[in-house]
Amino acid sequence: METKQLKQEMSAELSNILQFWLTKTVDNERGGFYGFLSDDLTIDHEGPKGLVLNARILWTFSRAYRMQPKPEYLSMANRALQELEGRFRDMEYGGYYWVLNPDGTPLQDRKQIYGQAFVMYAVSEFMMATGGEETLPLIRELFEIVERSFDAEYNGYFEAYTRDWKLEEDLRLSIHDQNDKKSMNTHLHIMEAYTNAYRVWPNADLGAKLKNLIIITLEKIIDPSTHHFILFFDEKWTAKSDKISYGHDIEGSWLLVEAAEVLGDEELLAQVKREAIRMADAVYEEGIDEDGAILNEADPTGLIDTDKDWWPQAETVVGFVNAWQLTGLQSYLDAAIRTWVFIREHVVDKENGEWFWKVDRTGTPLREHPKVNQWKCPYHNSRACFEIIERL
Repeated sequence: METKQLKQEMSAELSNILQFWLTKTVDNERGGFYGFLSDDLTIDHEGPKGLVLNARILWTFSRAYRMQPKPEYLSMANRALQELEGRFRDMEYGGYYWVLNPDGTPLQDRKQIYGQAFVMYAVSEFMMATGGEETLPLIRELFEIVERSFDAEYNGYFEAYTRDWKLEEDLRLSIHDQNDKKSMNTHLHIMEAYTNAYRVWPNADLGAKLKNLIIITLEKIIDPSTHHFILFFDEKWTAKSDKISYGHDIEGSWLLVEAAEVLGDEELLAQVKREAIRMADAVYEEGIDEDGAILNEADPTGLIDTDKDWWPQAETVVGFVNAWQLTGLQSYLDAAIRTWVFIREHVVDKENGEWFWKVDRTGTPLREHPKVNQWKCPYHNSRACFEIIERL
C-alpha cells in the first residue's frame, strides 16, 4: 500500500466514525449524549455520562469542523460544550464533575485532573475551529484549575481531588488503575492539553509549565533503560509499577514531539525526537504481533495481555508514521500500514459502525464490551485519521 491509499482509506473511515456519532449517540430525550451503547447498539438509558466522553466528543467535532466546516459538526461541538458548561461544571467549587447521572445530576462529583485536562484540550480545539476568542477566558480558567493539582514540593501533578478540592483518598481513573499519587497517564494528557492550549494562548506561564511537563516525562516517566513509560509513582517519583503499556508508549512518542514542536525550544525538541525514536523502536521490537497489530500489555516476565484494544491500534498508526517522518526509515511506514490493515480488517465494525472495543489475539471481536461508554469515545480513532490525513 502506498501513502496515498493509506490516506484515502483513513479519510473514508473518518467519515464513517463521525457519521456514527452524529446519528447514534445524541440523547434527544435528556440532553447531551447517551452514556452507554452496547456492541449491538442497544441504548442503556440509565447509563452514566462521563466527563471524558463528553470532552472527547467536543474535541472530535471541533477538529472535524476545523478540517471540513460542515454545520452538523459545529452543532455537535456546540452541544458538547453546552453539556460541559451547563451540567458538568461545578458552579460552586469550580472544575468539572467526573460522572453524571442520565438526568444530568452529579453521580461522582470528584475532580479528576485527567478529566479537567481533557476539557482544556477540547475547548482549545473548539477555539481553533471557530476562530473566535469567546472561549479564551475558559482556557485561562482551566489552566488555573489544573494547576491546583501541581506539587510544588516534588514537581508534577496529583491525580484527583474531592469536590471541594481536598486530595482524594481513591485517586484511580478506573478500577484497572493503581491508587497512586501520580501517574504517567495524567501527566501525558495534561501535556497534551497544554500543547493545544499553547497554540491558541501562547502565554509565558503556560509555556513554562508545558516545558516542565516535557522534562518530567523525559527524566521521570520514561525508563532510560527500556524506553517504556513507567505507569505509576508515589509523590516523590518512586516507581510503583513495572507494567508496560505499548499503546501509551507509542502514543506518548508522538505527543512528546508535538508538544516540543509547539513549544518551539529547538534544543529540547532535538532531545525529544531522539527519545521518541527510541520509544517507537521499543514498541516495534517488543509490542507488534505477527499480524501487524499492537498487543496490550507486558511486564518484565513477558506478555500479560495479548488482546488488541481499539485505541492502541489507532495510536500505533500515528506513532509509526511519526517515526518514519523523523527518520525516513521505510520500516516504520510499513509497520504503520500493517497496523492500519489489521484495523480495517478486524477492528472496524462493518455492520454496526465504529470500532470494536477489543479483539482477541486472533482478531476475533470480544462483543461483550460496549461501543460507547465513558471511555469508548471518538478520539483515538478519529484523531488517528485526522493525523494521517494531515501528515500525508
